[in-house]
Amino acid sequence: MKRLLLVIGALGAVLFVTSFAMAQSSNRPTEPPMTNLQVWPKDTPRAQVIQTMNAFNDSLGVECNYCHVPGNFASDDKREKRVARQMILLRDSINVMMGAIVGKPAGAGPTAEDGLPGAPVRVLCRSCHRGLPIPLQLADVVTDAATSGGGATAGLAKYSELRSKYYGGQEYDFRENSLVTVATRAITAKKPDDAIQYLQKNLEYFPKSAPTYAALAQAKIAKGDTQGAIKDLETAATLDPQSRPIREQLQRIKGQ
Repeated sequence: MKRLLLVIGALGAVLFVTSFAMAQSSNRPTEPPMTNLQVWPKDTPRAQVIQTMNAFNDSLGVECNYCHVPGNFASDDKREKRVARQMILLRDSINVMMGAIVGKPAGAGPTAEDGLPGAPVRVLCRSCHRGLPIPLQLADVVTDAATSGGGATAGLAKYSELRSKYYGGQEYDFRENSLVTVATRAITAKKPDDAIQYLQKNLEYFPKSAPTYAALAQAKIAKGDTQGAIKDLETAATLDPQSRPIREQLQRIKGQ
């Protein structure tokens, strides 16, 4: 009998708590529907819209006010919001064709970013933005900094700034070829001294980088330093003995 009374008491407590929770839930004000939806259906649940917006923030590394007017999210006054709508439509149009292009069937489940069905291989906002509102490549940012004034000194200062802030993340590619690309552009622009500065900095991070030594050889050839170029190519060939282009270039220079 005592055990029965305990069970009845426990059931009563559960019913009380459940009834209280239901009463509280019924007293909560219904959240108003979202307004001025243009990309998604007008009746898209508020929670789904907010979840999608949070995913956009994460993909671009921004806060809501980047696209929205503070205090008036329905407003279309900000250019960023109008552009974002068009970018969403562009992304979705790509994904409509993605299955046929890659030869894979359309997926049945929602994506992590927007809750919409699509192909297993999808282009997401993060695919291009990588956590940046303006997804420039590292080589472009460094080159622009150098072109704006200061040459390689300014370019390397920008590189160091970005590396300090973003290294280890997805925003920029800090692998060995990034500064090699910047140096190659400097050689093309007839600035071999700038190229050498970039490549020497790259060797601080990648001391066994054959592409860096090969690019150094190109910069020294541009300066008329044939012996220096041969030395760098020999180092590159030692580091990467399987590289046919390096071997052929070394033979060509030695045969001159």
